[in-house]
Amino acid sequence: MRGATTIQERLWELRKDKGLNLEELSKLTGISKSALASYESNDYKDINHGNLITLADFYGVTLDYLFCRTENREQINTPLTELHLDDEMVELLKSGRINNRLLCELTTHKDFIKFLADIEIYVDGIANMQIQNLNALVDTVRHEIIERYRPGEDDPYLKVLQAAHVDDDEYFSRMVLDDINLIIRDVRALHKKDSESAPQTSVADELKENLDAVEKFKGSHQEKQAILYCKQLGINYKNLSEEEFRWLIRILQKSKKMGSPISQRKKRK
Repeated sequence: MRGATTIQERLWELRKDKGLNLEELSKLTGISKSALASYESNDYKDINHGNLITLADFYGVTLDYLFCRTENREQINTPLTELHLDDEMVELLKSGRINNRLLCELTTHKDFIKFLADIEIYVDGIANMQIQNLNALVDTVRHEIIERYRPGEDDPYLKVLQAAHVDDDEYFSRMVLDDINLIIRDVRALHKKDSESAPQTSVADELKENLDAVEKFKGSHQEKQAILYCKQLGINYKNLSEEEFRWLIRILQKSKKMGSPISQRKKRK
């Protein structure tokens, strides 16, 4: 999950967010179209400072944002007291132990407020009394049916009333899980094509591909295992000298997973 890393990329993103082409932006800012185009080119380095200030003011962002020194477009140096964060939360955000960018994407999702509200309802027990009242009503109806009609234990109506009994822990667990699953799926879809996201090829597929390639190699069992080991580590075994390859086999032979010793006189094909 990586945002813009250069002034050029950031200027391009801001223009696209506004839905403007270069000609429209030129008319609104008074900066020539050719200059604006050059500012967004990765080959262009010398950007007029006055024009940078004009563009920052036009987009409503800070110069620090244009220079990629911050991810915040507007909220700069907001006092912690306004955020109501305790010391533990501030320390966690500064520690690097969590992905702050991912946390921001989760919490700014359109359904996060609902997710948090559902948690708050459960934690505060706001709906607990209503659920208990509902269960009491179901139990009363069930008791009256038993008293009046004396149905058997397998009576379908009694089964329905029994199933209607709500467990508040289970109910809120499912509701909160549905909330967070929806948010996570949306964030995942947003970054599906990111270079930092997991590749479409699974580890199993990659291993199968390597095994197929090694199987075509004409050599001993130990040599094939050594080549497979190289492939798994991203090492081109062809770049190894004969001596390096033999030493690799000697080292791997110390593993219990390697087969019987290989004759050191045998050469690679």
